[in-house]
Amino acid sequence: MCTIMVSSCIFVQGLFVKALPNGHVLVRTGSTEFSGTPVTSIK
Repeated sequence: MCTIMVSSCIFVQGLFVKALPNGHVLVRTGSTEFSGTPVTSIK
């Protein structure tokens, strides 16, 4: 599972598909794919 930020208030969680050259990540939720900035956890 991977969480991405699509806009300032919209987050999407899905299966990791691939990393894009611009630093974004592609995730799949069912049959739809979303691109956004990866969200990292703070430890």
